[in-house]
Amino acid sequence: MLTVALPEARKLASGVVAGQAVITLGVALAAYAIAGSLAARSAALGGGISTTATLSLVMLAFRGATAADPRRVARDFFVGEAVKFAVMITLFVVVLKFVNISAGALFAGFVATFFVYWLALVGALPAFGAPRTGSFRVGAGDV
Repeated sequence: MLTVALPEARKLASGVVAGQAVITLGVALAAYAIAGSLAARSAALGGGISTTATLSLVMLAFRGATAADPRRVARDFFVGEAVKFAVMITLFVVVLKFVNISAGALFAGFVATFFVYWLALVGALPAFGAPRTGSFRVGAGDV
């Protein structure tokens, strides 16, 4: 079983949100350079949707949960994922219905933020060379 200390998980999750914000800015700047202000705004909205949804998950999943109650931690993550999905759908509906956007740039900004998840996952899994801090355990022994 793969486990991680809660403070380390909070730090990783906060890093994902910050990374998504940085990627969003980068994609928006690239879109501006390639296709102008409409594309830049659209890419920023797409990345912003993903970043906002992830932030809602992080805020709910780590709202004071303690490692002493694994059921509460699991419940908070399930609630956070449900809220993340609802936030994402709501924001997409609002943007697609009320904002003049470039659909390609919007979805490029949205999809680009998922690379942050992959990079965080690669850095966190023991099979890929982590842990750097020794906080990950499989069963009773450290990996």
